[in-house]
Amino acid sequence: MSEYINNSEVRKAKLKELILKLHHGGQQEDVRNELLLSLSQIPYGEVVEVEQELISEGLPEEEVLDLCDAHSAVLEGRVDLSALKPVAAGHPVDVFRKENEEIRNVCNAIFATISEIVHSSDMQIGDKVMRLRGLFNSLFDVDKHYQRKEYLLFPYLEKQGITGPPKVMWGKHDEIRDLIKGAIEVLQTPDITKEEFEAVAEIVLRPAARGAQEMITKEEEILFPMTLDTLTDQDWYEISRQSIEIGFCLYDPQEEWIPEGVDTSNVTTGHRNGDFMQLFTGSFNAEELTAVLNALPVDITFVDKDDKVKYFSQTPDRVFQRNRAILNRDVRHCHPPASAHIVDKILDDFRSGRQSRAPFWINMKGKMIHIEYFALRNDKGEYLGCLEVSHDVTYYRELEGEQRILSYK
Repeated sequence: MSEYINNSEVRKAKLKELILKLHHGGQQEDVRNELLLSLSQIPYGEVVEVEQELISEGLPEEEVLDLCDAHSAVLEGRVDLSALKPVAAGHPVDVFRKENEEIRNVCNAIFATISEIVHSSDMQIGDKVMRLRGLFNSLFDVDKHYQRKEYLLFPYLEKQGITGPPKVMWGKHDEIRDLIKGAIEVLQTPDITKEEFEAVAEIVLRPAARGAQEMITKEEEILFPMTLDTLTDQDWYEISRQSIEIGFCLYDPQEEWIPEGVDTSNVTTGHRNGDFMQLFTGSFNAEELTAVLNALPVDITFVDKDDKVKYFSQTPDRVFQRNRAILNRDVRHCHPPASAHIVDKILDDFRSGRQSRAPFWINMKGKMIHIEYFALRNDKGEYLGCLEVSHDVTYYRELEGEQRILSYK
């Protein structure tokens, strides 16, 4: 046992030495080569302990943040995950990993599209830039992935005295968010030239996607193994049941995870008969209200005053498909980039009080679809949000005469 402890101390001392070499300007490739010569596989727990020790010994968190990318690059693929605990479908870590698959796919599509534009002989790149902006709109969904880590997962680590790594990772989240926002903003530039595009690709676009990809490695090799060793099933269950309040990233979990032996008595679901909502003209319980909203012959989507999607109905034949990955997402990012300016105009007009309704109708796959947006206000006239109502009106447009006798189809 003492031999193992001594080996652990030696490994951690060497790892700390290598990280500090990076801190003092050592080249990543040189340090990596030294790592390969000096160390065998590194248990992930030791990586976390070293990072925590560096902060405890006075290395400023900002500098650890700067080192984060460098030492992650050095350690990538070298962290021992052989003892990683398996997780069941629907477990928060399973959901995080499924989201990471989608994030990785979007990042790969971003890199491919950037390369396509850069190597294109066509000087008219507007359509490709629009497509790329749509990909970055999708990538910004990573904000919900990060929020679930920051507000649900990190507090449990901090209760165990693990404070350094969450702070460092949160700082990287903010960097990635800013890069993605910057990418979306620069891709809105009208008539961007190919030369201008190539410049911003190196400064903003590729770094944004690369940052999101590198965060996946930090999660898979460091964060998830550490949290699986640290948190209890009760902790994970609390994280799981609160996750829906923040929303999911590019993925809608299909299975609910309920661990054995965990107290679920204090959990309030959306279908308990006792959850009554008293309204001015009557009352519903949650189960009844859900059934009423889903029985309406229209699709309903509610966007709150902060422009975040908070609810959608689940009618059997929705006009526009929805899944829970859009919950808490900025509504602008739920529409094609070409129509983003229309969404902005509607929201601005509703919020200012200039308008209260915005109707549209389109032909889609042989059907006439009526779409209308309604501003929602309280009795003081304060803006509460926006309701989108979509309806296939083809059947109603074809009605003739009257039907006064009961007749089922």
